[in-house]
Parts: sequence; C-alpha cells; structure tokens
Amino acid sequence: MHEAATSIVAVVDDDPIYQFTATKSLQLTKATGEILSFSSAELALAYLRQHQNNAAKLPDFLFLDINMPVMDGWMFLDDFEALTSQLAKPVKIFMVSSSIDPKDIARADAHPCVAQYLTKPISLKQLSELIAAG
Repeated sequence: MHEAATSIVAVVDDDPIYQFTATKSLQLTKATGEILSFSSAELALAYLRQHQNNAAKLPDFLFLDINMPVMDGWMFLDDFEALTSQLAKPVKIFMVSSSIDPKDIARADAHPCVAQYLTKPISLKQLSELIAAG
C-alpha cells in the first residue's frame, strides 16, 4: 500500500478542459503526489510501456475516459490488459465518462482491469475517497 501523499495519478482524456479541472481537483485532494496528464490513450500506453519496469514512474491510479478519438477507452483496456502482467506494480483503473448508458456501465464493471465506473463530473469528495481507499 502506498502512502496517499505519494500516489501517482494519471488522467487520460482528450478534453483539455476536463484534464485541467481533474488535475486541479486532484491537487486539492492533497492525496496525490505527481499527476500525469495524457490527451490520448496512445500516449498513455506509450508512457506505461516506456516505464513498465520502473514502479516509481508508474501511476497508482489511472482515470480513463471512454470516448476519445482514434483509440477509445475500451481499446486502451484491451492493450492494457496484455501489458498489465509486465508492469512493475499494479495500476488501478477508473473508467470515467459522461455516459450513463447501462451498457457502458455493465461493460466497465465486467472488465477485469476496471476498478470502478465513474460518471463525470467527479466530485472532490469522491476523488479523495477513491485515492484514500487505495
């Protein structure tokens, strides 16, 4: 278990406004150390592959948007699932979307790599609780 203050959190979302607000909210929780922002799933996967053997660089938590161009959240999860056994530490993934479609929620809940499905916007309280729970 990592101390909350040293948690590394990654935000993977193509919306720069959401990235900004998520980063600010995460900073306000005071439960995170470094915050990584990726504007695409491809960039996030490249980072994970590059640092797969370095636990100090890997995120503890990853907030993943579903709807992104080129590679969406579901495609990211397919690639991540193949990569997860090679990572130096476990990465807890929260699927994030503005969608309240029961099919999306059920699909995320059924995916072995997804810890929880979250609907945007995520409250400061919710972020704090998720990160504190580890």
